[in-house]
Amino acid sequence: MERESMEFDVVIVGAGPAGLASACRLMQISQDTGQELTVCVVEKGSEVGAHILSGAVFEPKVLDELFDDWREKSAPLLTAVTHDEIHMLSSATDARAMPNALIPKTMHNEGNYIISVGNLCRWLAERAEELGVEVFPGFPASELLFNEDGSVKGIQIGDMGVGEDGQPKDGYEPGMELHAKYTVFGEGCRGHLGKQLIERYHLDNGKTAQHYGLGFKEIWTVPSEQHELGKVVHTGGWPLTEGASGGGFMYHMEDNQVAVGLIIDLNYKNPHLSPFDEFQRYKTHPVIAKTLTGGERIAYGARAITKGGLNSLPKLTFPGGMIIGCDAGTLNFAKIKGTHTAMKSGMLAAETLAQAMMAGVEPGKDLDCLQDRFDESWLKEELYCSRNFGPAMHKFGTYLGGAFNFIDQNWFNGKLPITLRDEKPDYAQMAEASAYSKIDYPKPDGKLSFDKLSSVYLSNTFHEEDQLCHLRLKDARIPIEVNLVKYDEPAQRYCPAGVYEIIEEAGEKKFVINGQNCIHCKTCDIKDPSQNITWVTPEGGGGPNYPNM
Repeated sequence: MERESMEFDVVIVGAGPAGLASACRLMQISQDTGQELTVCVVEKGSEVGAHILSGAVFEPKVLDELFDDWREKSAPLLTAVTHDEIHMLSSATDARAMPNALIPKTMHNEGNYIISVGNLCRWLAERAEELGVEVFPGFPASELLFNEDGSVKGIQIGDMGVGEDGQPKDGYEPGMELHAKYTVFGEGCRGHLGKQLIERYHLDNGKTAQHYGLGFKEIWTVPSEQHELGKVVHTGGWPLTEGASGGGFMYHMEDNQVAVGLIIDLNYKNPHLSPFDEFQRYKTHPVIAKTLTGGERIAYGARAITKGGLNSLPKLTFPGGMIIGCDAGTLNFAKIKGTHTAMKSGMLAAETLAQAMMAGVEPGKDLDCLQDRFDESWLKEELYCSRNFGPAMHKFGTYLGGAFNFIDQNWFNGKLPITLRDEKPDYAQMAEASAYSKIDYPKPDGKLSFDKLSSVYLSNTFHEEDQLCHLRLKDARIPIEVNLVKYDEPAQRYCPAGVYEIIEEAGEKKFVINGQNCIHCKTCDIKDPSQNITWVTPEGGGGPNYPNM
């Protein structure tokens, strides 16, 4: 099929913090040097920010570098952190507040802000457009395009109007091709094109297996007497007592709102564990419930998090392009922050691209000089100092791992002369169902805890019903013949949106995919123990529409 095409100097995939920071920096350099550049950003969400979900406490130093007048430009950094609390939850009712002297210093938040990363991206998109960037929301990058020499040529936008049977419907529109001298991939965690690029160009050779978490978030409006503007709460321990690890958070934002969430490491072993239900019971703990009781839940979402850090960071360049932000895995897990690091990675990529194009480097080359720029940046220093944080928690557990991290961060500034590694992929950690008892989760009370379908409703998720399913099975027999037999088909539980279920028809078990519920968290692509599920982009604009996440 002949497709229409457009030519750019740089195409950026993903209007997240990394992609937009990269676009803005490219155009700033273009204006400063008088070199004209054409840059476009494509975004699969219906609008910029629609698919963005993060806690989030934001470290503004990267914004000082990108726009030193961000305060005058009304950047949406509205709530400065006033104080931190960390609680270890030992049971469903008991907790112990941790003294500041025993907390790794990376978890202190003086000078930081509680923000909506979605709103930050909307603001960055406005700045990018002012600088001359073309931003195209609702256009998912569905396929990679290659030159004859094997370098990346650009991307193809997904077709619109393809039915569930794979045939064109009335109003079918073929996606156009976007060609570029260089293509930058900032799709976020487990980007489906980034995943292909890492495999094709062996970008993870010599690296530790990547690791992930699943992050839940709700926004609540709470009674004013229970609200403390700028307060940041982190928790460890309960309810993650079934061989799982992670931690919770509650951030007091403006307008009597709080963001509450739970991050569960996806290396958990028990196939009966339901991350969604763990989050629901987390909110019933007195430390959390005292703030939420009497409040109203107004938003819900979930998203996987790339958390392997420096040990798992792939090579960032390949012929014709770069991979940045959470698509690569630049989150600093020791700080539980990834927005500022993602933005910095995008800015380093932009500076490398601009330098190469000004020097007349032939398009399609592997600009591996980005590695030198990365190595000389504060981003490398930050990720190096946090390299042991996640592996310590995985190897030693919450308490011993916490003690190791306190010593590493507070006594040695993250520079202990050892590097811990966790080489086993998360999906391979899952044990067989027979090794664990089923977990009897309490029924939702409709006040603090809720069911999946009412939660998905609050995510404003929409997919056209009659479209090709974007959740692909490599082998349709595996869910029933392998996963159900060995693991009680954990997709029924690890999915935070009720996409997967087992039903019985005419006496036979059947695996059902409710793709219209998908909130694009990517957990199935990561955690399926048979690695049988591949997430690809649905039609443009599909998925959640987060307003303030």
